Amino acid sequence: MKIAVLGAGAYGTALGSVLAGKGYDVDYYDTRLEHERLSDVLEDAKTVVLSVPSEIATRLLPHLPKDRFLIVATKGFLTDEVFEEFRDWTVLSGAAFAADLRGGLEVKLTATDPRVMEMFQAENLRFDETSDRKGVLLCGALKNVYALWAGYCLLRPGTDVHEKYLKDTADEMRAILLANGADPMTVDLHCGVDDLRLTSGPGSRNYIYGQELAKNPKTKPETTVEGLTVLKRIRRGEINLPGNLPYLENLLRESEKWD
Repeated sequence: MKIAVLGAGAYGTALGSVLAGKGYDVDYYDTRLEHERLSDVLEDAKTVVLSVPSEIATRLLPHLPKDRFLIVATKGFLTDEVFEEFRDWTVLSGAAFAADLRGGLEVKLTATDPRVMEMFQAENLRFDETSDRKGVLLCGALKNVYALWAGYCLLRPGTDVHEKYLKDTADEMRAILLANGADPMTVDLHCGVDDLRLTSGPGSRNYIYGQELAKNPKTKPETTVEGLTVLKRIRRGEINLPGNLPYLENLLRESEKWD
């Protein structure tokens, strides 16, 4: 079976390598190569894996076939409304760096469809499952924002302050999920607390960029920092925000200096 992986960056190719190792015919769409036609990669593909930055993903969605099985591995969507036209779609998220996937290290993932678990089954992959697609999407987006703030505040993993931050921000994520019609308990899955912990540390692009912003609020990222993209969407009012979100409220105020 042919699978089209949209995104030929580190994470997309790492996911693709897992699938190729299972015997699937994997073809990649590299958004950096203008000469590569999307239709060629999609031709004869029964499954499409979306693994590009959310801004690019939003532009690609109108051009994707609506009758294929779509696996959303992009972590930056605050809503599931953009997938309403797709007949069969699911979300794959969780605590996974591309290097860990490639290196065979244990990776914890959340899937919203058992077919995904079957397709990606490997010795080093640990899955939990939920039907809460919106909640998994929100967790994947929000953890990047909180990782950015952890870096900006120069929090060091392993300290009591960092542990308290993870606990408190997980509570904020639960409140946000509830306010947006998702299951707050989804935060307790791999896509929530485990990914929040992984991303709020030195291996994370969002965390590292947060540290750079702490030194120079006007510094610009050299590559996509999904936490910034999501933060802009929150500031535009794309999700409902309940009261009593001190970390996110502080981040929103401070981020005005970064524009």
